[in-house]
Amino acid sequence: MAINKQASNLETFSAQQWQSGEHQLVCVEKWSENHDVMSFRFQGTAPVKFHFKPGQFLTLLLEINGEKIARSYTISSSPSRPYSIVLTIKRIEGGKVSNYLADNLEVGHMVRALGPDGVFNLVDIQADKYLFLSAGCGITPMYSMSRWLTDTEIGPDVSFVHSAKSNNDLIFETSLAQMAQRNEKFTLNYILEELGESLDEYTDPLAGRLSAERLERLVPDYQTRTVFVCGPEPYMQAVKALLESLGFDMTRFHQESFGSFKGDSAELEAAKEQSAGTNTDSSGFMLNIGDRSRALSTEQTVLDGIEAEGLPIIAACRSGVCGACKCKVVEGEVESSSQMALTPDEIAQGYVLACSTKLKSDARLEL
Repeated sequence: MAINKQASNLETFSAQQWQSGEHQLVCVEKWSENHDVMSFRFQGTAPVKFHFKPGQFLTLLLEINGEKIARSYTISSSPSRPYSIVLTIKRIEGGKVSNYLADNLEVGHMVRALGPDGVFNLVDIQADKYLFLSAGCGITPMYSMSRWLTDTEIGPDVSFVHSAKSNNDLIFETSLAQMAQRNEKFTLNYILEELGESLDEYTDPLAGRLSAERLERLVPDYQTRTVFVCGPEPYMQAVKALLESLGFDMTRFHQESFGSFKGDSAELEAAKEQSAGTNTDSSGFMLNIGDRSRALSTEQTVLDGIEAEGLPIIAACRSGVCGACKCKVVEGEVESSSQMALTPDEIAQGYVLACSTKLKSDARLEL
């Protein structure tokens, strides 16, 4: 037994460093965080040290009932603990992917993944004093960042404010409490819309949502901090508007664009739109791909047209961050809201991100 353990340790210590690209991962652990959130721990099929920036995400490449689907999830673990990687995933009512993973992905199963990706991280965005504002599963990058800071720095100055519906919806409670208890400069506060019978020391005693009064009370020095925000799109919009109204220096405001992706719910809405039939809006333009043509309104993305025609494309983050839906415009004029995942050479060659591109004229694409 001792010989086998020693060999295993030597193999682990000599593990190669994980590089960006496509990977084959194996699930080695699975557990519930709360009533609708699960975490999955992965390792490489061969020993590997996971190297990524705290706050980045992975894109899982899945096949569900014969359909190829990609979906992006923030890495909730920290690169300071490099021999495994954790994804924390919330079930979505009627969701195809989140429910499939929760019900079917088990220990020993293999998954393909792309990444890591994302510029919302502590390497590309540096600071001395941090204010993490999150809601729902937007807590995952903040947790990864917090773990990294407390593992690698002595006394990092972090103020962590998380909003949730109730204490039954909280995750990472024990770990975050330990960070706060061990570091006097790490302050933790929960804002709940519904208060339970008993409140812990980190829960604000007043039910409700983040407001100017509450922010100033919980984080009196917020004006001196660099702000990181992640959560549902309405939450991020509200936080941004709040800070702007308070005269905050918005050059120190950073939000996770990937966090605005609505996951399976966006896919369900797209399916409803497609079921309505071909778009014949005369104010739009024609998208041509091979022998396929489809009219798109000025508000629809190229990705909407590709998916409506049933053509193969990987659409993971759907917010112009992961780069999975890259395609090439060979004719026509388009307008893109994000080129984040494209190189200057790719942009010059006509490549766009389908999820973030709308037609400005009739156009022809190559997938």
